[in-house]
Amino acid sequence: MDNTTRSERTKAAVIEAALAIIARDGAGRLTLDAIAKESGVSKGGLLHQFPNKRAVLAALLEYQADYYTQFAEAFVAEHGAAYAEPALAAQIAVFREIVKGSNSIAFAILGVASQEPAFMSPVRERDEQTIALIVSQARDPGRSLARLFSARGLALSAMLGTCPLGDVERDRMFEYLLDDRNWPAEPPAPAEADEPRRSRRPTS
Repeated sequence: MDNTTRSERTKAAVIEAALAIIARDGAGRLTLDAIAKESGVSKGGLLHQFPNKRAVLAALLEYQADYYTQFAEAFVAEHGAAYAEPALAAQIAVFREIVKGSNSIAFAILGVASQEPAFMSPVRERDEQTIALIVSQARDPGRSLARLFSARGLALSAMLGTCPLGDVERDRMFEYLLDDRNWPAEPPAPAEADEPRRSRRPTS
């Protein structure tokens, strides 16, 4: 086995182990020793690839970003033709999917990001590209971004445990944001008001 293949296998094993530890024990139990034990990778081999816990979290962040990018691409491939703005629909579907995942991973990543804002730079760059694509497809960019950030806020509040909606209500909100019928290309024309009736004066 060449060095490149061995390196990729080690990275994959470390990521799988880190995900397992976070899901089972919580982010607070994610240590290099725990990862080495869980993955079966020697401590020396682990440190060669990931010199510290931050490096592991950076790899998890990239892994998560790649996963949801692939999810969005698959959504567009399967359902895109049904939507007027497929990139927007895919991102709303992504946020709905995020809610179904493990919040522990997100909290671990956000914990580092709160101390090191530059940690999220790769995600921010992807986000800028995604928003540019959504705007390029939008019939009304402002309204499309409002739908996008409504879905993002809904997902974030669910992850933080502050969303007052239950699972069914929250999913219904995602469906509402996804459904193009709720966001017609042209707003409905206002109903024409009946002309006020003129009172007739009695003839003398």
